[in-house]
Amino acid sequence: MKTFALLALFGALLMGIGSLFGQGGLIIGLGIALVLVGGSYWFSDTLAVKSAGAVPVSEEEAPELYAVVRELAQRDGVPMPRVFLSPAAQPNAFATGRGPNRAVVCVTRGLLQVLDRDELRGVLAHEMSHVKNRDILIGSVAAALAMGVTFIARMVMWGAIFTGNDREGGGNIFGVLAMAILAPIAALLIQMAISRSREFEADRSGALLAGDGEPLARALEKIEAYAKQVPMDVDPAQATAYIINPLTGRKISFAGLFTTHPPTAERIARLRGER
Repeated sequence: MKTFALLALFGALLMGIGSLFGQGGLIIGLGIALVLVGGSYWFSDTLAVKSAGAVPVSEEEAPELYAVVRELAQRDGVPMPRVFLSPAAQPNAFATGRGPNRAVVCVTRGLLQVLDRDELRGVLAHEMSHVKNRDILIGSVAAALAMGVTFIARMVMWGAIFTGNDREGGGNIFGVLAMAILAPIAALLIQMAISRSREFEADRSGALLAGDGEPLARALEKIEAYAKQVPMDVDPAQATAYIINPLTGRKISFAGLFTTHPPTAERIARLRGER
């Protein structure tokens, strides 16, 4: 129901943008909404994987990674997800897909190099909990929609700048520009509302699945430290999917507004029973 509501909201948002250009724009907005909403649902996992530059990895190439994922999947009673590897040097991980039967677990090469086996198991338990809790559908759809809305809003903004003053009704340019600016912010705010509570729950259930929250707490400390030093080229709309925000080290204006994860220190404290 949350996913349906999210899709409907974004569809209405796109139609609202189109309506600024009259009835014809409303119809075009409806068409774009149908394509974008449908594509976001069916291809959200593909978009997330491509955004990370990840490729599928075989069991022969990563036997230890496969062994941990398979063991956790069996313990959690979910199907074995597809396993992908991103070439990124920053240690990080995410899960995506429409549900447990279409799940993808992706880790970066940096994660395999930085974490020990117990810490890696803690991170993967967190991601497998996202799969079991069915967080990945709404999170993946939100990220895909946010990417689409951001792209369309930028097109509208530049179109208004170059054409808005050359025709009657050019005064509407301010409304168009406001929508072009607010649409991506609205998308990110929705992701924030979804991801913060989901991360706490995935930490909790991941610690239960792994049998101990300490390895995940240590992993979060390491990933957070590296994320501040090692940049990662990822679309901001997809940042919410990662276990730690991969854009942590970037200097962005109004950074607090665009925070998609709870404070790592608070997550670690909860895992260690300090809060």
